[in-house]
Parts: sequence; C-alpha cells; structure tokens
Amino acid sequence: MKTKLPLLVLLLTLACAIAPAATAAPPESAPVPPVSVPVSVSVSNPILFVTQIPIPADFTTIGSTFGNHLTGMQEVGRGGDLWIRYPDGTLKNLTEEAGYGHAGFQDDESIAVRQPAVHWDGQKAVFSMVIGAPEQQYQWEDYYWQIYEITGLGKLDTPVITKVPNQPANYNNVSPLYGTDDLILFTSDRPFNGAAHLYPQLDEYEEAPVVSGIWSLDPATGDLRLLDHAPSGDFTPTIDSFGRVIFTRWDHMQRDQQADADKEAIMNGDPCSYCTFNWSSEAANSVPLFGERTEVFPEPRADFELIGTNLWGHTFNQFFPWMMLEDGTELETLNHVGRHELSGYMPPSFTDDPNLVEFYDPSGMFNEYRITNMFHIREDPANPGTYYAVDAPEFSTHTAGMIFTLNANPATNADNMAVTYITHPDTASYTPNPSPDHSGLYRNPLPLTDGSLLVVHTPETDEDDNIGTYANPISKYDFLIKTMTFNGNYWEAGNSLTGGISKSVTYWDPDTLITYSGQLWELDPVEVVARPRPNAQPPSLPAPENQIFLEVGVTPAALQAYMEANGLALVVSRDVTTRDDNDEQQPFNLSIPGGVQTLGAGGKIYGISYLQFFQADLLRSLDYGDDGIPEEGRRVLAQEMHAPNVTNPPTTGPAGSVVLAPDGSMAAFVPAQRALTWQLTDSAGVGVVRERYWLTFQPGEIRVCTSCHGLNELDQAGSTFPTNPPEALRSLLEWWVGFQGLQPQAYLPFITGN
Repeated sequence: MKTKLPLLVLLLTLACAIAPAATAAPPESAPVPPVSVPVSVSVSNPILFVTQIPIPADFTTIGSTFGNHLTGMQEVGRGGDLWIRYPDGTLKNLTEEAGYGHAGFQDDESIAVRQPAVHWDGQKAVFSMVIGAPEQQYQWEDYYWQIYEITGLGKLDTPVITKVPNQPANYNNVSPLYGTDDLILFTSDRPFNGAAHLYPQLDEYEEAPVVSGIWSLDPATGDLRLLDHAPSGDFTPTIDSFGRVIFTRWDHMQRDQQADADKEAIMNGDPCSYCTFNWSSEAANSVPLFGERTEVFPEPRADFELIGTNLWGHTFNQFFPWMMLEDGTELETLNHVGRHELSGYMPPSFTDDPNLVEFYDPSGMFNEYRITNMFHIREDPANPGTYYAVDAPEFSTHTAGMIFTLNANPATNADNMAVTYITHPDTASYTPNPSPDHSGLYRNPLPLTDGSLLVVHTPETDEDDNIGTYANPISKYDFLIKTMTFNGNYWEAGNSLTGGISKSVTYWDPDTLITYSGQLWELDPVEVVARPRPNAQPPSLPAPENQIFLEVGVTPAALQAYMEANGLALVVSRDVTTRDDNDEQQPFNLSIPGGVQTLGAGGKIYGISYLQFFQADLLRSLDYGDDGIPEEGRRVLAQEMHAPNVTNPPTTGPAGSVVLAPDGSMAAFVPAQRALTWQLTDSAGVGVVRERYWLTFQPGEIRVCTSCHGLNELDQAGSTFPTNPPEALRSLLEWWVGFQGLQPQAYLPFITGN
C-alpha cells in the first residue's frame, strides 16, 4: 500500500569503494592514521559507529531484543571497535588509535564496544566497552560492560578514552547518554536496590538475565538513582528535543510460563523441566521454598488454570515506546499511546459479559497501520516530534525489520498518532521466500540534521543462521550502514557509507577456539553534531488537587519533603469509574456503591470499592535438575503491596489496598523506585479491572491521573476528563496530618504554618 512520503533528502549515490582491513595494533602502538577512502556518499557531519564480530545466534546475544547486555564470548565476540567516518569519506579507528583493542588473538586486552552517544556540544561522546577475553581454553572470567568517554573526535585530533568514574562496578552498564545537566543516563543490570544476592534480575518471559531499568549517575559525586525499575528491561534511551527521555520498554506482565509448564508436567505425572520455585522474601537470609509456585496477579494465562472460571486468560508481550522526565517522574507510554492505537489484537478479560469484545479491527481508528514492536527509537532532528523506529520480530533478526515513523509531538493526542511505513511492510519480518517488495532487513535508523536518513541494513531476508561451522562461524547477515533511496512507493537501502570494514580474530569461547576473518557488522551509528539542550518543563500540580491541598492546609512541598525522606510517592486519581472509550476489553460499566457511576452501555454493572496495589518482588528462581541448588538470579512476582515504609489509612479491603471515595477518587502512598501495578476490586476483593503495565514512581513524586485507564479524549460515556477535586486526597491528607501513632513533632514541621 502506498503511504505518504517521509521528509527525506535523497543522498548522492556514487560507487562505493571497499575500505581496507583494519590494521592490527596492540594497546601500546603508535597512533594509527585515518584510512582514506574515496567519497561514496554525501553526509554533512561525521558519523560515529561501532563494528562487531558477527554473532549468528540471536538469543541474549549482542543484537538481540533482550539480554543483549551479556558479555560471554558466545554472546559478544571480541574484536570490534569504535569508528568515525568524516564527511570526506575518511575512516578512523578511534579505539585502536587511543590504545584499545587489536586484531589477531583476543586476550585480556581485547575489547568489544557498543552504543555511542554524542554530547550536546558535539565534541565528545560516551559509549560502553568490555575489556578482556580468556587467554586459554576453559578459562571462565567475569567481564562487564562499563561506560567510557572519548574526546578528540576531530580528523586531526588524537582520541583520548577515559572510564567514567563512580559507575556501578561489577555490573553491565550500557546504552549511556548525556543528560541535559551532564549527568549520565544508562541502563544497567544492577539490582534495583543494589542487593547483590538478587543478581541478576531475570525477565518475565524466558527467565533470562535482563537489565533492571534506566539509571542516572553524577560521575563527580557518585550519586546514583534508579529512574525506572523495569521487570523485563528498558532499552536504548535517548532525550528528544522536548526534554523527554524516550526509550523502548519490554512489557511482559503475565504469570510465569515456565512455572505453568512445571505445573502441567507435575499434573501429568512428569518431572518438572524448569523446577521453578519462590523464595521466602527478598532478604539476604531468605530461604528457597522448593516446589512453591504461588502467584497472585495478574489473572492466569494457562488453559488448565482457567477451567471453571469466567476468565479469558492473560498473555502480554510487547516492546513499546515509553517516556519520562530526566528525574524519572511522569513515566508513561509515549503520549499515553497504547495497544488500541498501535497493536492489532487483544482479547477481553472475561468470557461472560457480551459488552467485552475482542479487539482486532483498527480500520475505524486514526492509525490503521499496525506494528508489533518498536525498537531503536530516534527523533528526526529536522522534524521534531517525529520518531523513526524499527518493527522487528522478537527473535531471529537481531532487531532488524521494517523502518517506520510515529508522530508523537507532546501536543499530539494518542488518538491522533499514526504509523507511516518507510520501508515496505514485508520487511517487518523474515522469510525464505521474499516478495519483490522485500528489500532486506533494517535496524538503527539515523535521521540526520540535513533531513536525510541512514540505516543499518542487510539484504538477507531470511532469519539469521550460522552457515559456517561452530569454530568458524559465518552469519547470513552483513550489516552495513547505508543511505536510502526511494522506489516510488517505499524507501530501500542504497549505498554503503564505508564500503565495509574487515578484520581477522581468534578467541576462546572459552571451550572452542573461534576463528573469524571477514567483514564486520556496523551498528549503532550516531551523528557527531552540536545540538541545543532541551528545556523540559517540570510537571505542576493540577488545579483540582491543588485546591484540596489548600483546603486541608498542607503545602505540596511539605508533603514532598516528607515523602522524599521516607522513599514514598503519592498517586492520585479523580474518578476511577471513567475509562478510555476505546477500551472495551475490560469492564467499563463501573459503579461506586453509594457513589458515582460511569456507564458505556447497557448490561452488567460492576461495583468497585478498592484499588489494590502490587509490588514487584524478586522472588522467583529456577532449580534446573531439581537438585536443590538454585540457579542464579530472580524474576519478579507481583505481591500485595507490603513495603515497610508505606502506611495508608486502614481499610477492610484486600491487602495492599485503599478505599475508593464516593466521588470515584483514590489517593495512596506507595513505595518509590520499585515497580508497581494495581487492580480495581469489588467489595470482596475480587479483581474487576487490572492494570497491564508496571509503573515506577520517584521519591517525593505526586502523580495525578484523571481516570483508571486514562482518557486520550473521551471516556466510555462520551465525556471528557473528570475535573472533580478528589475527595480521597482530602481524606488521605487529613489522616496524614493526624498521623496515627506518630509523635506530633515528627509531622508538625511539615504542616502549613509550622
């Protein structure tokens, strides 16, 4: 299908020349002069990028959708470098010239590099590098990605590389970037609370190691803060021109499929395969409860657990765009976009309510072009608010697929966000039998300041595989940075930016001596150019909530000081009976007994009395072989909110809940810097409407939502956002002023006028 043309400038396409192989140089070598090659394409500014030894396997390896932070020799071979390509076509191996990395046998001074990000002034960059490899067969060592800064990016400069101080040691720190205040933002597999016995965090899908979220570091002081606790990982954050941190988040909040497989096997009289179990707590002295697999949220996913219930069964798996401010506040999906606006299908939550329907036909919606995932998000500097990204399969292509754009200016309502296919939709996945429209697979789109676009591309259309041998692996993919050309309907890869860079290396993996000689993958290109620092506006307390603070006589700043000191955040909703009009997959005829109700149709009306919170506790582990020896790492399980620093007014509702006010409002203190989720329940504590995402709040944050499933434009009754001053907030503040059992001097200084 023909789509609107993207605003690209067609690049000059001349014949490409092949760059000579990189010259071997030990760390103590003299500077290596730039490699001169004929100018093949016109690019206005230098391009910083990395080379990688091709790794054909695509499960928790360097190019994978998740688990790509691992440093084992089978996950990321050594021998790649940080390169720069100047506008005249000259190439320079920056790491080699700075004394890092070499060709030939990869020893304890060998390197791999990834994900450079340029400073606002265009004069320096940060990137991640791992140093070291086994020097003999069967040698197992722990290696870690650490963040480094490089200066001297000019053509005639001598590059200097220094390690960023005060970053988490003995953890993998990747995807670094400069904040507008020059703090370093990055993702890391450091446990969310720093407890080493919880390492590594395991994802909610395969229980494979994953990064724990996005962190902020002040290199000068060592101040380290968790901005988003992501149970299944955050990936490739950037800061857009509006000051928002934009990133891909893996959302997989469902029950443990490995545990379901174990339960079913045991039901059939077979041994467990994964032998999942729960720990007694997150504490260092917790004990393994072998055979205990209890889960309480969300609803079951396995068919055998749904028999006799009215539950459809819940599965959830997506890589979607998210945003937050640089301090971690205001975390939500990009412009509050969701599955209704981007995805193609979702089932209802209950089977016995005809009002609840399957969502599968987006033809009546503003965005008719659907995606499965959204990787490698980059804002177009020539068109602020337009974001390039990749829709790729979860496995088999190293996050390579179809290039598309999404309009997401902060002023754009999610109902009016649209996908534009840049490459043909056939490129969104792999196939051994490509159509004439399948032009290969794409990743790392890089829109440039001059309006043009670079991509990383392979002409291969099938899934990757090792077409060599184990000891001499050969990937089917030859990722190169390329320009784009327009074929009349879509854009396709054009000429190579470098002509290709080759290298010969050997390394122990550690059992087998691996030999690779040939062209390297080119990944993670960024433009070396100065950019204005954006100035994001901090959120302000909306008028209805501010009115409540004034009437109770408490200043928001006073309450925030108390919450910061105690690791708390405050979440407020005005009317949880209202839901976005597109969501007909969960109950939307909602009523507070003796209070307000909002109806979207005739039929069943659901009474709701409480909002119950769940916190992400790292409790689930594996015991392969059922030998009583736990494997390393833990997966989160949703547990009723029980953080010891949290106290809310007492209720007779389910554990971790707060009562809903007659006007439909809700207010609660919650733990900060830990992933949370929730559900609306009836008076008996039975779930009615369940949240599908994990959210993290910051110490002192006051987060206001108008509804339960927040409105984009209208609620289920056709009304706009509720504007009532939330009475639940009044009750909470009055209770807080009285503070049950707390000595007056502990709270009086925080009250207005004291």
